[in-house]
Formats: sequence, C-alpha cells, structure tokens
Amino acid sequence: MATSETQAEPGAGSASGPAAGAGLRRAPLILRNRAFGAVWLGQVLTQAAVRMFQVGVSWWIVAYAVREAPGLASGLFMAVCTLPAVALAPVVAGTIARFAHRSVLRTAAGLAGAASGTVALWAHGDGLPLTAVYAAALALATCQAFFDPCLTTSVPELVDDADIESATGFELSTQSLAGLGGALLGALTVDRAGVTALAAGCAAAYLGAALLVASARFSTAGTAGAAGTAGAGATTGTTASDPSGPSAAEPRRRPLRRILAELPHVRRILICFTAANLFTTAVFVVIPLYTRSILHGGGGTVALLEASLGLGALIGAFTGARVPGRPTVAGACCLGVMALALALPGLVAHRPAVAGCLAVAGWCAGAVSVRFVALFQRMVPTADKPGFFAVMQAVLGASLPVASLLFGFAGDFLSPRTLCLVQGLGLAPAACALALLGSRTPTPPAAGLHTHPGKYTGTDTATTSGTGSSRGSKSLGGER
Repeated sequence: MATSETQAEPGAGSASGPAAGAGLRRAPLILRNRAFGAVWLGQVLTQAAVRMFQVGVSWWIVAYAVREAPGLASGLFMAVCTLPAVALAPVVAGTIARFAHRSVLRTAAGLAGAASGTVALWAHGDGLPLTAVYAAALALATCQAFFDPCLTTSVPELVDDADIESATGFELSTQSLAGLGGALLGALTVDRAGVTALAAGCAAAYLGAALLVASARFSTAGTAGAAGTAGAGATTGTTASDPSGPSAAEPRRRPLRRILAELPHVRRILICFTAANLFTTAVFVVIPLYTRSILHGGGGTVALLEASLGLGALIGAFTGARVPGRPTVAGACCLGVMALALALPGLVAHRPAVAGCLAVAGWCAGAVSVRFVALFQRMVPTADKPGFFAVMQAVLGASLPVASLLFGFAGDFLSPRTLCLVQGLGLAPAACALALLGSRTPTPPAAGLHTHPGKYTGTDTATTSGTGSSRGSKSLGGER
C-alpha cells in the first residue's frame, strides 16, 4: 500500500530515495503525513468537544440545575451519552462499510456542530430545560459513535504499515487529549460563562474538525484485501475506497454476530474489559459528586481531577507499547494498579493525592489500550474491520449506561468515598480473569494467507514490535 510520504498532500515533505525516506521517518507521523495529521487533529477536536460538553453539563447538573437526587440526574445524563455507541453498532458498521470514510467523518462532525450550535442559541435565548440538554447529549454521542470507529477503520487509508504503533499511539491519545482539554474547559466554562458558552465552544470545535477532514486525502489502497503491491500502493484519491469496487469485492464480509465468534481470544479479552468498564467508567459520575461532597470544591477542582485523569491516559497512550510482557499479563497488572488508584481516594481525601491517583489510573487505561488495540488491528481481517470495531465499541460500551445509572443512583445514598472503594474492589476480579486467560494469543498470519485469525495460536511477542510483525499483516489492514 502507499507509504505515508506518498499519501501526504503535495508539499507535505514527500521525497524519494533512501536518505530522504529515512529523514522523513525520523519526523513524527502527524508531521510527515499531512492527511493523517489533519484527520487525527479532527478527532482530537470532536472528542474534546464531546468531553467538554459531558464534563461541563455533569457539573452543571450537580452544582446548579438539580437540587434533589443530583446523583441520579448526573448518572442518567452519562447513560444517555453512552447509549448510541451500543445501540447503533450494526447501523454504524453498515454505514462505514457502505459509504466513503471521509464523507462519514465529515458528516458526523458537521451534524454535531449543528446540534451544539442549536443548544447554544437555545440557552442564550431562554432557560434551557434539562430534557433539551439530554437530547443534545444524545445527538452528540450519536455523531461520535460514527466518527470514532470510522476513523479507526480508515487508518489503513492514511498511514503506511511500518507506522502501525505510531498511528495507534496517536489515535488512542485523542481520547486522552480530549479528556485533558475538555475536562479543563468544561466545568470552568460552566462556572464562568454558563452553558451557552460551553455549547458555542463545542460547535466551533466540531465545525473545525469537519473542515480538517474535508481537507485530507484518503488512499484507495488501504482497503484492498490482498497484500499491497508497489503499483497498487501508489494509487491515491480524494475519497475513501468504494466498497462496491473491484478491490473491495474480493474479501467476503461475515455477519456481525460471527466476527467475535471467529475470534475467541479477542472475545474473552473484550468480556474482561467490559466487566472492568463497569467500575472504571463510573469515575466520571463519581468525580463531580466527590468534588462537591468531600472536597467542597468548584469547577476548578473538577477540572483538576478530570485533567489529571486525562494527562495520565495521554502519557499511557504514548508509553503503552513499551510496557513489557504479553498483553494479557501486562493488562492484568495495569488493571490491578488501577484498582488501587481508584480505591485510594476512598481512604485519603486530600486534593493532590486524589489527583495523583487519577493520573495513575489514567496511565493504566492508556497503556492497556495501546497494547490491545494494536493486537486487534493486526488480528482482524480488512473485510471485518468496519464490523469488528463497531462491535468492539458496542461490547466495551455495553456496561457504560449501567455503570452510570447504578453509581449515579447510589451516589444519592452512599458517600463518594464508599463509591471509590467499590470501584477498586470491583476491578480486582476483572484483573484476575484477564491474567487467567493464558499466555498464548493468536499471531497475525502472513499477508494474504488466512481469513480466520481467531483460529491461530502462538506467542504475542510480534504484536509489540512495529517492524517485525507489521510486514506479515498488510493483507489484514494491520496499520497499528
């Protein structure tokens, strides 16, 4: 397939020859590949906007809008924010497989910008009802449910095979950057300028993301089922490949219900993380309640705690590939450390200590994500990527609405300190289950040889290298 230099737009620094190629390799991926850099920055803006909206509105509900049962109201809001990724997984997969990826990304960002702009106008003109905020959160989450898996699927159209680990770190870092930037701005904006300014800022971010995606060029070679040749790899275009074209007609897409059935090891890993998410994601409900009831702080304290979590995840996204050991062992250890970090605020209620614990928990989440997403990207065939990543998002997100409602409801009766202890204790079984999965994981087969990676076993050492294993995973679209 095309190298990242040939995929870049004219003037992006493309060059020929070994020396020039080596020079470009030394530059960060987002600088030597303008197309990936633009789309990645667009994802940063969209996720920052949705995170800013979620953090800001959660704090607005707890501190200003709801006096009775604020925990339940906040939990219901977070549940609404997580429903689309779960409920719309089949629709998302079909849309990503049928339409040009750039069009899906651009449309999702544009519609989200229109929705948040409407909320800004409504809040500026009159009092904003709670139901309208819930509806806006549902619309933004729906757009993000299309944007994120579509970008993950389109990575093979943007980067070269040798950039797998780098692209994984950058893309997974978007959620961390979003958590950092969105958390810093969300609660502070509500405290100082209200929901109107919050929604207006989100609208600007979404529209900026739509413009960035529209300016990027997508390679048509990334979706080919066979190993890319030099001639095919040089083909580029202004839109993503058409699934109805000849190259995309060769790989046969299996139904969504069969994708995880044919990847048994991946399925078990996802189940472990789904159980873990039931307790880890509750932190977004617990933080506003903990700030108000235990630390007696305001929007600045919420911003500090949320930013600590996001900063830790950001560092973990870029250092996760260096964590030694097999993914199951490293993941189990990280979940164990995360359990301790989330439980400690239940015992120590000092602001710097709580911020440090959240930073450690965020690092664990970011590091685990890099290891396992890189593994999944190499193991899943190209034809199954649209369905798999939509299913992955739905499976991992299935526990989010439940966690938000349960912890939100419990927050009206239990101390936030108790909720922290429950989070830590709940993570322990998930860490043990992940450690017991065993040391053998499927190894990505050689290019163009297999279509059912879930049936192959072997050590996973190749998955931690961005060079040795990437050569044999081109036909799988393994760009991470």
